[in-house]
Amino acid sequence: MIKIISVNKIYPNGFHAVKNVSLEIEKGDIYGIIGLSGAGKSSLIRLINRLEEPTSGQIIIDNEDITALDKTSLLERRKKIGMIFQHFNLLSSRTVYGNVAFALEIAKWEKSKINSRVKELLELVELTDKSIYYPSQLSGGQKQRVAIARALANSPDILLSDEATSALDPKTTKSILELIKNIQRKLGLTVLMITHQMEVIRDTCNKVAVMSEGEIVEKGGVHHVFSEPKTLITRALISNLPNDEDNKVEFLKNKGNKIIRANFMGSITREPIITKAARKFDVDLNIIGGTIENLATMNIGHLVIELGGPMQKQQEAIDWFKEEGLNIEVMYDGI
Repeated sequence: MIKIISVNKIYPNGFHAVKNVSLEIEKGDIYGIIGLSGAGKSSLIRLINRLEEPTSGQIIIDNEDITALDKTSLLERRKKIGMIFQHFNLLSSRTVYGNVAFALEIAKWEKSKINSRVKELLELVELTDKSIYYPSQLSGGQKQRVAIARALANSPDILLSDEATSALDPKTTKSILELIKNIQRKLGLTVLMITHQMEVIRDTCNKVAVMSEGEIVEKGGVHHVFSEPKTLITRALISNLPNDEDNKVEFLKNKGNKIIRANFMGSITREPIITKAARKFDVDLNIIGGTIENLATMNIGHLVIELGGPMQKQQEAIDWFKEEGLNIEVMYDGI
């Protein structure tokens, strides 16, 4: 669906915002790109519809290289790429109806068809009763719903979201994410979401790429990246365990007792795996800390466990955990 191939963006002042980025986004994905401020996320998403021009590289959408399109062809292609922004970008002088209609007027829709399309879109975003309101009369979540309706006006097959929930409170954020997921399922959209909010990735996306200083440092299925983060920046963003757990491990280090971190996903999160191990190997298992996250794709779990008892039995329990599909990191070997 979307192939980003060795794309670079260098601004006139020499700032290298996007560095040799390659990504493949499949049809129907809700693909999240996350990173700290200044990581290059917004520059990257604006390259996809050429709101920013890439310095080098290719962007292929449905087997068409959009970096090679002339201005007229690009304007036509953009009709099929909807985009929503953090600050809504609504016209204050137009009503909710007028803001959505404006996108159709720009696309030169026949006047006779605009009314029915606007009503259809407002029903989709659950704002039928707000059609005569002005932006100043709306809440932040309602403004974003108008922006989503406007982005969908020309029946796009791709929806780009640039920090669309950053200006919203947690409750409203959740409702907007649910709306985007419902629309994606209903319309079969491919969605690319830029965010610095890990909860957006957790609750909405099926795939994720982590950006740092203009580069993609990690990517994959959300449940894989959450369960086995490979880079420091990803671990910092996920913050999957409380910050004091490492201190707990230092405090609890006891000769003869191993301490492990166990990461697991899927149906095993609902099984009494710890109880089974304690009974099977006659070892003591002390859970120091951990979480179970309900991701959009599946559940994943993280536990920090202290093992007690004969060292051989402890090792047998660890080997069994691995056989059962847990990813085990030995934090302290008990020696």
